[in-house]
Amino acid sequence: MAFARTCSVALVGVEGVVVEVQADLEPGVAAFTLVGLPDKSLVESRDRVRAAVVNSGAEWPQKKLTVGLSPASVPKSGSGFDLAVACAVLGAAERLDPRELTDLMMIGELGLDGRVRPVRGVLPAVLAAADAGYRQVVVPERAVAEASLVPGISVLGVRSLRQLIAVLADEAVPEEEDRPEDGRPDPLLAGLAVPGTGAGAGLPRGDHSPDLADVAGQHGARRALEVAAAGRHHIFFKGPPGAGKTMLAERLPGLLPPLTPKESLEVTAVHSVAGTLPPGQPLVHRPPYCAPHHSATMASLVGGGTGLPRPGAVSLAHHGVLFVDEAAECSPRVLDALRQPLESGHVVVARAAGMMRMPARFLLALAANPCPCGRHGTVGGGCECRPSSVRRYRARLSGPLMDRVDLRICVEPVARSELIALGRRAESTATVAERVRAARERAEARLTGTPWRTNSEIPGHELRTRWQVHPGALAQAERDLECGLLTARGLDRVLRVAWTAADLAGRDRPTREDVDWALELRTGVRRGAPITVGAGGGRTTGAGERETAATRPPSEQR
Repeated sequence: MAFARTCSVALVGVEGVVVEVQADLEPGVAAFTLVGLPDKSLVESRDRVRAAVVNSGAEWPQKKLTVGLSPASVPKSGSGFDLAVACAVLGAAERLDPRELTDLMMIGELGLDGRVRPVRGVLPAVLAAADAGYRQVVVPERAVAEASLVPGISVLGVRSLRQLIAVLADEAVPEEEDRPEDGRPDPLLAGLAVPGTGAGAGLPRGDHSPDLADVAGQHGARRALEVAAAGRHHIFFKGPPGAGKTMLAERLPGLLPPLTPKESLEVTAVHSVAGTLPPGQPLVHRPPYCAPHHSATMASLVGGGTGLPRPGAVSLAHHGVLFVDEAAECSPRVLDALRQPLESGHVVVARAAGMMRMPARFLLALAANPCPCGRHGTVGGGCECRPSSVRRYRARLSGPLMDRVDLRICVEPVARSELIALGRRAESTATVAERVRAARERAEARLTGTPWRTNSEIPGHELRTRWQVHPGALAQAERDLECGLLTARGLDRVLRVAWTAADLAGRDRPTREDVDWALELRTGVRRGAPITVGAGGGRTTGAGERETAATRPPSEQR
């Protein structure tokens, strides 16, 4: 009897489980048995491995062959075990030294000609190997850059099984054909981005991104967008069609700071499992942006699929922006599924095949029309919707969901004077992003020594007892709480927004103006009279309308 073993990784969501691949050869009728709870694609590896070994110049053992994947209770899927199975078989057949295979972690799919193809989820698989104490990993050559992101791991990239056999047997390594030079797509990367699987969803392409300077008017909405980015507060835009709700939301990711190294690894791991990493971009540096259609199902939003669930839109938007346009057209049941990840920062999906926990700490942006026709409340809009239809339309956004949204902005139609203004551009994304970066740095300095980095993450109890606002600043908020205009969660969220407004203004703690402005953004109730500044006693916006506290930055309130 001959025996050999090596290791690979089974992915359960975005977490890896080390799997020992064992091969046993014993006299008997030639057969190949694969055990250990494999799925359909893994069962088919028997034919792929046999053809790859023979076409690589090695002899296939004509004995009774049993390959076991341990632990047997963990479901295993995908073709990433092919390389480990082939080497374990060759070790049992004494073509390779079994001792050379014991401490190796192998990840890769085999073609019938012996070429090693990359698979999804290389980064989380290598992370799991590193956590388990492995220091040597064999991956496809196309996945070396992704695997090398994990520190302390020695990565060996191979193009074919023939090359790997030569390396392990201390023989001359043969040359293999490199990627095509005639401009055609690399066929080895075809399986990483299959149409219909969400390939490319959520990740920015190239260096071009929408500029906030393209948005005409909307001073209050622009200011709220800046606050949302600075404190990572959830935001809701309500207004008629064509007012600029989608334009504003699309420019929100550009205001967010670049991802930290830890955040980059987390985001890259999610997109690696989902198969949405663009070729040549092994590490994601910029916050993702995911905008599912309003007809999205529950499984596509929070994760799901046959067998073990796959990451959904909430996970693809991890450390980025999840934008739900036409939110009132979405299924209320689907929208309410966002309530739990909004609070916890992760989503737990339970299916018959197993339970999976996926990260889902995102900034939520919602946009909706005021009524089915979109003209309710607009001057000269001519809305013909019945009052009962308007109520039913707005009720599709449930109270518990909206209670978790910090900023609620009415986006009014753009005035003609601002829309056709020539030679006058609003602040660019770069200018506003610099203020957001400075506000984030102030918040991080204040939160040093705590597990939180932004104001939206601070628990309410800590916010009320550890960091105090100016005396009397909460007077109006306390009255709203007593009157039922605010819930206890709403009061905590008003405090978080007020701290963000103070950080943007460079103050050490929020003033009454900051708290009142945060109340306006949440309740929509205007506080105080419009401020007049300058000659003639009137300060107006570019649209010719007077600024109110909801449109003025807190740094300019007096």
